Amino acid sequence: MSSHHIVRDDQEPALIIANGAECSSELLGQLLEWSPLVVVLDAAIERVVRLEIKVDVLLGDFDRDFDANYYREIQYPIEIIHAPDQNKTDLEKAFDYLIERKIPAVNVIWATGKRADHTITNLTTIVQYREKLKIVLLDDHSKVFLLPTKFEKWYTKNTPISLIPIGKVSGVHSQNLYYPLENEVLKMGYKSGSSNHVVQDGIVTITHQEGDLLLMECID
Repeated sequence: MSSHHIVRDDQEPALIIANGAECSSELLGQLLEWSPLVVVLDAAIERVVRLEIKVDVLLGDFDRDFDANYYREIQYPIEIIHAPDQNKTDLEKAFDYLIERKIPAVNVIWATGKRADHTITNLTTIVQYREKLKIVLLDDHSKVFLLPTKFEKWYTKNTPISLIPIGKVSGVHSQNLYYPLENEVLKMGYKSGSSNHVVQDGIVTITHQEGDLLLMECID
């Protein structure tokens, strides 16, 4: 698992490795296989090194004992980005870095599990990047991404799908979900579209008028 393929710019999403619970080696390997750029947050670098993953960018505030030369030696060539802004999380800084490099899409792993406050922050912070970066958060049980106002995708029958509002989402409609949504208003903490599933093999359509709506493809 020490390397990843070199692919054409913008052909595949970049990969960010955060500092939550680790995913399976199978999922990690699949994502590394075609990621043109691997960015690791500083708090996770020691775990990543132990897994012999080749890192392209190490980013963070480095608010602990940090030997940059050590990582430059064992991960050469590597770009080390010092991002001390305490008003943003390291994950947000990584998103900003990708946007500055004009990279349009990213997969994020190790962003859930462990601390609940970090998990909630990581899941909800992606809404601010709606117009700037396509973000998908993955772990061994879920794939999470922000929906456009009209979303269509082919799914197999009984695929579990949850719709989670960030704040308030109005005018939600669905097709081919077991619990249909017809001009629904979803509100975080009060009403969500959790634990729904696909009725039959085919296209699932979800539309909404206003607000930020997360889709979670889940595996028990």
